[in-house]
Amino acid sequence: MSFQENIQSIQEAFEEDLSKATTSKQLEDLKVQYLGKKGSVSSLMRFMKDLSPSEKPVFGQSVNDLKQLITTSIEDQAKTIYNEELNAKFEKEAIDVTLPGKQEKTGGYHPVSQMLHRILDVMQTMGFSVATGPDLDSDYYNFEGLNFDKDHPARDMQDTFFITEDLLLRTHTSNVQVRVMEKSEPPLRVAVPGKCFRNENISARSHVFFHQVEAFCVDTNITFADLLSTMDEFWKRLLGTSVETRYRPSYFPFVEPGLEGDIKCIICNGQGCRICKHTGWLEVIGAGMIHPNVLKAGGIDPEKYSGFAWGLGVERLAMLLHNIKDIRLFTENDDRFLKQFR
Repeated sequence: MSFQENIQSIQEAFEEDLSKATTSKQLEDLKVQYLGKKGSVSSLMRFMKDLSPSEKPVFGQSVNDLKQLITTSIEDQAKTIYNEELNAKFEKEAIDVTLPGKQEKTGGYHPVSQMLHRILDVMQTMGFSVATGPDLDSDYYNFEGLNFDKDHPARDMQDTFFITEDLLLRTHTSNVQVRVMEKSEPPLRVAVPGKCFRNENISARSHVFFHQVEAFCVDTNITFADLLSTMDEFWKRLLGTSVETRYRPSYFPFVEPGLEGDIKCIICNGQGCRICKHTGWLEVIGAGMIHPNVLKAGGIDPEKYSGFAWGLGVERLAMLLHNIKDIRLFTENDDRFLKQFR
């Protein structure tokens, strides 16, 4: 068979194969089959060595014409097939613009963060600066520097997470008190927010970690009356001017004298309910005058300076304000609960 007959045979075979191609993938395979390095057209070059000098130009022109025919035919067919495939894809992936759109969920602050920010905003308007301290701290800053005796119950392993004999997870944000006193000269007016850890059974009303805001003030001539008036002003700014407070004697190693503070139940307005245990009052704060030994530990002369301190639980206050019955809801990450506070 002459090279002309081979060229004609390849062209006829291509035209037949092209008529059967219905997808872009088949066209691509057809292109490789006829124009690839090992394709039918390339195989014609084996005739070159047997041709005379006068036949070679004719042969070369015929091969080029065949390549051009195959290339053009595939491109023309590809345009038609591509448009058909594109239309089919559009039809399959069509969007019904009359359907209702998907509602985007907006994020928001966690209820504990909201309460924490609310407390700090009030304290900053009252002239308190904000300081923070380490969650993992030494026994000295968490206990000893705060006038805790070695045998104090709060040092018991049932209450505190000890990492080593001297290293522990702080049980209150009061661990920042002595740190601030060591680095700063009075007058001091500082609020300390943060996470605390205690080795307790997890229940509806207690958890192994919680958030607290510690506040303390140190200056000359700070009295117990300053403590009471400052706390009253704080509660009025936080909860409204109609809030009523009362204070009871209590004991904390790092203050003397110490007290606990209540507000009239904001759920039942003092009439008595399950939240206030039918007393009409809610316990919200522990406070007192800073013990002289704590001032000494911070390098402050207790003969010249005095101060007060208080601490309140952020989750507890949020539970009271929002009538939340289970503290575990704050850490379960249930969107049904969290979205109520967005």
